[in-house]
Amino acid sequence: MNGAYTEVKSFKWPSPAKLNLFLHIVGRRPDGYHLLQSIFRFTNLCDFINYEILESEIIKRSSDNSGIREQDDLVIRAANLLKEKSNSKLGVNISILKNIPIGGGLGGGSSNAATTLVALNHLWKIGLSTDELAEIGLSLGADIPFFIHGNTAWVEGIGEKLTSIELDGCFYLIVYSGHSVSTRAVFEADDLTRNTPRITIRDFFDGNSKNDCEEYVRNYYGDVGEALDWLSKYVDAQLTGTGGCLFAKFKSEKMANDVKDKLPPKWKGYVVTGINKSPLLRKLEDEQRH
Repeated sequence: MNGAYTEVKSFKWPSPAKLNLFLHIVGRRPDGYHLLQSIFRFTNLCDFINYEILESEIIKRSSDNSGIREQDDLVIRAANLLKEKSNSKLGVNISILKNIPIGGGLGGGSSNAATTLVALNHLWKIGLSTDELAEIGLSLGADIPFFIHGNTAWVEGIGEKLTSIELDGCFYLIVYSGHSVSTRAVFEADDLTRNTPRITIRDFFDGNSKNDCEEYVRNYYGDVGEALDWLSKYVDAQLTGTGGCLFAKFKSEKMANDVKDKLPPKWKGYVVTGINKSPLLRKLEDEQRH
């Protein structure tokens, strides 16, 4: 940062959840990474992150309700990596308000890391491009570039090959079973399907898609399977990603809320809007105007 240091506090940077509208595992690279096809869609369910820029070089987390150790937190790792790449002399005190269920397959941790890279690139006045930030993000997690680019996308590769698409507006009911699912455990499972034939975007719109992780999660996480069966009584339901959340699409907010009101007390429901542009991009645009 050029010139005299001025204290900066920047509040409520959104960190949105995503839905995997399907998830096909089409192969595996020699290094163990899985090759995927999916559509990642943003929702208006968000964590919010506050940043207090420090003149010291300290990077710390002052509050968080994720239950993740600070040294393991993707947010702290992202801030440290950006500092290393940019040689910034500033630090940051980060506080996070978590709304996205942890281990739910909604990308909360990756989204938090992406928001941190985008926010600190602006607040530390580093000036890296979106592609440069995405490259840094990819070293931390395969879906972080999606959150940095900020558009609903057709996804291939290990999650880094993105083609922006526009989807019609709709509402989703997300149901959280209360159980986190380990992405690593799912992808390391011997009985996971890894040879699903590739499809086209048209195939998806014709209904020829599924979630390859669903069978494994049903077998090993009974509560998730029970929730899937319950929601499927009302409308077609599916797992999102590898996590403990499932979702169904509705034409109206009222229809989604009507089903949400019937949820057993042991599960938590979120009625969300499917959106094509990340609220993080809108926040960045607002910050750049001021």
